[in-house]
Amino acid sequence: MAARSDPRALIRYALAGLALTVTLMWAAYLVRSALLLIYIAALVAIGLSPVVTRLERRRLIGRRRLPRWFAIMEVYLLMIVVITATAILVLPPLVDQANTFRTAIPDLLHRGQVWLIERGVPIKEMSLPEALQQATTAGVDSDTVYTLFGALWGFIGGLFGFVTILILAFYLLLDSRKTFRAFIALFPESERERVEDASRRIAGKVSAWLAGQLFLGAIIGTTAAIGLALLGVPYFYVLALIAAFGEMIPVVGPILSAIPAVGVALTVSPGTALLVALFFLAQQQIENHILVPRVMQRQVGISAGIVIIALLIGGSLLGIVGAILAVPTAAIVHVVFREFMPAVSDD
Repeated sequence: MAARSDPRALIRYALAGLALTVTLMWAAYLVRSALLLIYIAALVAIGLSPVVTRLERRRLIGRRRLPRWFAIMEVYLLMIVVITATAILVLPPLVDQANTFRTAIPDLLHRGQVWLIERGVPIKEMSLPEALQQATTAGVDSDTVYTLFGALWGFIGGLFGFVTILILAFYLLLDSRKTFRAFIALFPESERERVEDASRRIAGKVSAWLAGQLFLGAIIGTTAAIGLALLGVPYFYVLALIAAFGEMIPVVGPILSAIPAVGVALTVSPGTALLVALFFLAQQQIENHILVPRVMQRQVGISAGIVIIALLIGGSLLGIVGAILAVPTAAIVHVVFREFMPAVSDD
C-alpha cells in the first residue's frame, strides 16, 4: 500500500504506461497495412457468419451435420461461380465493343476537330497517328513510366490483398466459435451475457450491411439497364452489370463504371454519349444522397446522417477502402456506444 501511495512510484508507473502506450501505437502504425487487411477479413467473416451458420444447420447427412468448412466452401464456391459467370458474360462483348470503338476512333477524332474548328477554336486538324505521336512526345517521361509501374504494382498488391483477405476470412470463420468463446472469456462472468448479445448484434448489422450492398447493386444495375436501353446504347446489359459491380465501391466505383458506358455510347453518337454521361451523373447523385443513406439506415439501423458522416470521414482517412469500411465500422461503433451509454438506447 505504501508503494502504491508513493508519488515517485506512481510517476514511474505512469511513465511506464505512457511508454508502453506510445510503443504499441508506433508498432500499430508500422504494421497498419497488415492490421487493415486483418480488419477487413474480420468484417467479411462476421458478415458471412450468419449465412455459414444457416447452411451448416440445414445441410444434414442422416443425423450428422455437414462440417463447418464445407458450409464455408459452399459460400466461397457460390462467389467463384458468380464472378466467373460475370466474366464470361462481360468480357466477350466488351472486347468486341472495344474493337469497334478502336476502329471508330479516327472518325470520332476527325468529327471532334471539325466541330471545334467550326466554332472558332484555333486548332490544326491532325490524324490519329499524328495525335498519338504528339501525345507521346509531350507526355512520356520517367515520371510517366514510374506512374504506370506504380499503378501496375498497386493492382498486383490489391489482388494479393484480396486473396489474403479471403483466406484469412476462411480461417476466421472456421475457428469462429473458439475465437468467440475466448473473446467472451476475457470479460467478467457477470458481463459475458451482455457482451455476447452485443457481439451477435454486431454480426447481424455487418451481415445486413453486406445484404444492403447487394441490394444497392441490384437497384443500380436494373436502372442502368433500363436507362441505357432507352438511350439506344448497345450491350446495355453488360454495361449495367458493370455499373452494378461498380456500386460496391463507394465514391469512385460509379464513376469508373460509367466510363465504359460513355465510351460505347460514343460509337453511336456524341449526343448519345452526352446523354449517357448526364444519366450516370443523375444516378450517382440519387445514389449518394438518397439510396445509400436510406438503404443503410433500414438495413444497418443507423441514421442517414451518420451514414453520410461515416462515408466522408472514412473516405478522407483511407480513400476508397475507408469509404467501403465506413458503414460497417459505424454500425460497430453504434452498438458499442449504446452498450456504454444505455440512456440513448432507442430499443
